[in-house]
Amino acid sequence: MTDPAPELGRRVEVFLRTSNALGVRRVHVRTAPDGEPRFGEATVDRVTPHETWWRAAVTVVNPECGYRFLLQTAGGPRWLTAAGLSRLEVTDATDFVLTAYPPPPSWAADSVIYQIFPDRFARSGRVTAPLPSWATPAAWDDPIPYGEPHALQQLYGGDLRGVAEHLDHIADLGANLIYLTPFFPSRSNHRYDATTFDRVDPLLGGDEALMALTAAAHERGIRVIGDITLNHSGDGHDWFMTGRADPAGPEHGFYYFDGDDYATFAGVKTLPKFDHRSPELRRRLAAVIARYPEEFGLDGWRVDVAQSAGRHGGVELNAEVARSARSALGEGRLLLAEHQFDASASLRGDGWHGTMAYAGFARPIWSWLARERSTEFWGTPGSIPEYGGQDVAEVMTRHAARLPWRSYAHNLTLLDSHDTARFRSIAGGERQHLGAALLFTLPGLPMVFAGDEVGVEGVHLEDGRRPFPWDGPQDSATYRIFQDLIRLRRDHDALRRGGLRWLHADEDVLVYERALPGETLVVQVSRAGHEPVPVPAALTGRAASAGTLVSLTGGPDLRPGEFMPSDGPAFHVWELSE
Repeated sequence: MTDPAPELGRRVEVFLRTSNALGVRRVHVRTAPDGEPRFGEATVDRVTPHETWWRAAVTVVNPECGYRFLLQTAGGPRWLTAAGLSRLEVTDATDFVLTAYPPPPSWAADSVIYQIFPDRFARSGRVTAPLPSWATPAAWDDPIPYGEPHALQQLYGGDLRGVAEHLDHIADLGANLIYLTPFFPSRSNHRYDATTFDRVDPLLGGDEALMALTAAAHERGIRVIGDITLNHSGDGHDWFMTGRADPAGPEHGFYYFDGDDYATFAGVKTLPKFDHRSPELRRRLAAVIARYPEEFGLDGWRVDVAQSAGRHGGVELNAEVARSARSALGEGRLLLAEHQFDASASLRGDGWHGTMAYAGFARPIWSWLARERSTEFWGTPGSIPEYGGQDVAEVMTRHAARLPWRSYAHNLTLLDSHDTARFRSIAGGERQHLGAALLFTLPGLPMVFAGDEVGVEGVHLEDGRRPFPWDGPQDSATYRIFQDLIRLRRDHDALRRGGLRWLHADEDVLVYERALPGETLVVQVSRAGHEPVPVPAALTGRAASAGTLVSLTGGPDLRPGEFMPSDGPAFHVWELSE
């Protein structure tokens, strides 16, 4: 479905598709305006040989309007929510949701995100700032010293002017939104320990380099978002040092000081945690969030460890942090957030536009496609579990069912990032291509971590941050696959804005439909050879029972009654011919 972005008081038509095999006799839609249950009867909209479409109206009385369907079937009553069909009463947590909060920027759904870790992407040779005393210089082809004490202080010298010099590569790939990890001065190569938010790190080229990058990117139709920590600063931050030195000053209230001690992120003493109870802290952070889009041309932000911002013991201000950031940023700009687990409480529509879908996307794909399973996934003890395809579909459905569709469709989907090992090192080259097929054909805003598209590997979080091999070996076949999949996504609105329906899932194969009125695509991803799967009898479209599935990826065209390819590892995409 598409999100109608309704206004309060508006009546919205919703549709339900039921299999004729269920013997559905009547359908009601249940809402709860102002907390009171209300049922409205649906009417038959159209009937096909395999299914019946029902139409009902929902009035959006509250900013969040949950609804579900009650089906009277030949086998008794059934409830239908975003989690699926149930004969038992189910909680409201998985009701379908319409939200009347302002929508994400209209351009976001068309985005393919390209994540850049500035120190490791490209050197321009035009930055002359002296190296700070904490830094260890590295040659571009030096190995990452992962696991060693100085790993976070090793600087390779990438800068923002180097990014600007390689915009043609990003545009040629097909990405149109750059996500820069932090560009503020710090005492590490990752820069999540900012020493100030007042300026861009001179080691990256300073303020002028960021302005030049955003201007050059915008000329090519590429947007740029930054990365900010609202949970903590570095212990070298001017606010922290002032607050520590002056207990009577306002900055002292920016942190959780306890005598000489203070609260931190994850127990790391270089990352003191913000106390969002301070109105002055909230004002200053809001000013930072607003300033860089207004003065430097940023198109939004990704918020680091957003799941923890505003939370400490009995203090629970996380939702307020999200709403404040959204307000400061303003409309027309994108606000994404890091979140490692179930982000449903943070994605009701009035805060983050979306979160990084580690739990609902990356983890299940790693669990299905990983060959190297001894690797931990972002601190989770033990090895990567082994999933079948049916497990992938179930986990993704469980996470999607708890979100408004708008938020689900604007989650940042990813195979890896600067915070993980490289997916290619976990899954191997062939299965990396399968992961890319899932990345670019499932709902969400797909993200490529710079280097994935040319086969960069990395067996650990730090090792995954290897410099981009501009003068080294690159996997051209992988690049073409990424490029072709991004082009496919760009050319088909159903892949950017269409609904999702799982058609088949077993151990080694996933088949799903992405559809909008007038366009239906079917995707098959197989991790190994398998028993043939018949072409689904009921697809969205007037010609579903008689039309041809036309291959968009060089495979065979298919008709009803035939079987889908059983090769693997492989992926196929078809369009239903009307």
